[in-house]
Amino acid sequence: MAQDTQTVEKVVVIGASAGGIDALTQVFSRLPADLPAAVLVVQHLRPDWTTRLPEYLNRHTPLRVCLAQDGVPLEAGVSYVAVPGQHLRVENGRLVLCLDEPVHYVRPSADVLFASAAQAFGPNVIGVILSGTGWDGARGCVEIRAKGGTTIAQDEGTSCHFGMPSAAMDAGGIDYVLPISEIAHKIVALTKRERRGGE
Repeated sequence: MAQDTQTVEKVVVIGASAGGIDALTQVFSRLPADLPAAVLVVQHLRPDWTTRLPEYLNRHTPLRVCLAQDGVPLEAGVSYVAVPGQHLRVENGRLVLCLDEPVHYVRPSADVLFASAAQAFGPNVIGVILSGTGWDGARGCVEIRAKGGTTIAQDEGTSCHFGMPSAAMDAGGIDYVLPISEIAHKIVALTKRERRGGE
């Protein structure tokens, strides 16, 4: 991990699909402007769509939300939304967009983002799986936990579609299963927690 080139110490990576925009709105509306982490979002959309998700989320959160751009350095308190049709990764504290093959039939893939964040930030990653169908994000959550990071899944009762959270749970990749109203509070608590030696 190239600590000297990273502009932030902690990152939150979020994966969502069907029903995810409502879930994202509920999470983002509860996050503070001074969140000491960058937030990266993969929301499955058709590759030919022009997403207005950053514009929409900006109306519901004090965080600054923007569309991810290749080579941009991460900043705390800023959220970056993956571009439809391109994978989003993190390398050396910067965003990387690429056209590698789809994973689980989707591009961008939460697995790609989560794995890169785990590699780059180790225990300073919080992975979140929200409402969605399919298996994307399950392997990425496992990789985050293997590097000492923490993972959260939206619970079945508040998910429009429980496929993605359930797959991540079945893979053994989830630390906390929470209703949507509690996820932002847990993110805040985890980003502010100081890790002690050996933790």
